[in-house]
Amino acid sequence: MTGYTREELLAAHEQLVDNEDNLIADGGIGIGDSGTSSALRADGGKEPPVVVKIGGAKAVDPQGAVSDVAHLVANGTDVVVVHGGSTAVDETLEELGEEPTYVESPSGVSGRFTDERTMEVFSMVMPGKLNTDLTALFREAGVDALGLSGVDGGLLTGPRKSAVRVVEDGKKKIKRGDHSGKITSVNATLLETLLDGGYTPIVTVPMLADDGVPVNADADRAAAAVAGALGAKLVVLTDVKGVYADPDDESTLIETADTPEEFSALESAAEGFMTKKVMAAKEALDGGAAEVVVSDANLNDPIVTALNGGGTHVTPGALVEAEGAEQ
Repeated sequence: MTGYTREELLAAHEQLVDNEDNLIADGGIGIGDSGTSSALRADGGKEPPVVVKIGGAKAVDPQGAVSDVAHLVANGTDVVVVHGGSTAVDETLEELGEEPTYVESPSGVSGRFTDERTMEVFSMVMPGKLNTDLTALFREAGVDALGLSGVDGGLLTGPRKSAVRVVEDGKKKIKRGDHSGKITSVNATLLETLLDGGYTPIVTVPMLADDGVPVNADADRAAAAVAGALGAKLVVLTDVKGVYADPDDESTLIETADTPEEFSALESAAEGFMTKKVMAAKEALDGGAAEVVVSDANLNDPIVTALNGGGTHVTPGALVEAEGAEQ
């Protein structure tokens, strides 16, 4: 995660700021409907915050996101970063001689099964190392970043799932001993206080379960919960351009989902890891998010590109039946 220097990050940030006027004039990376990078809309109202989900896969390079967040914050946009790190957790488990366990739900969604030992490693790797390293990168880039786990200040809370329904060998079973939960509450006041104070929160799971125990939660869905609570635009950065109609053909990128019919097609197209990202998009919009974008992390300006039309855009209209439609 540290394959570039502080000087490189600062240079990238300065280049974005220096080139800002030319980029906007060319129809490039201006933020907002007014065609400027100001955090104010043309009507004088403030743009919604931006929540950025940075994936933890090796194929996702955080460099562009770090520079983009620095650029956005410098121009007055409130940003919250939520990050994953399942790959690092798996690697640490393997170094300790243990195998990570993944299960499939009856609905066909794959996810991690977090037993007690995995939870110990998870807490060590996610808030202990990855969050610290990423917070340091943002601070090197000139961002007043502040690292938080979902436990801090009761940021992410909800019921614990001690047992989960899974499918094994074609049979539905109950698998007990899970240390995971469902986020049902976000301490938005804490985030808003930090944003008002000029800080950029860098958030990771675990969450705090209702029995007072830290447990695992999906990072995409954590980002969705945060975006919903803040009424933010959610940018989910991943290692592909967005959601493809044909998962093996990037030329079939689905650019927008603005109606229930289009969202249904989006859900049908999503496979594998993308299933959770589409699920997270729905949860974010249901919770009050302004928009969700699933886009490529490995661009020079991944966040600004996403906010200006790149990737797959899902709007609140995708979840609202047309007026007068049959119920």
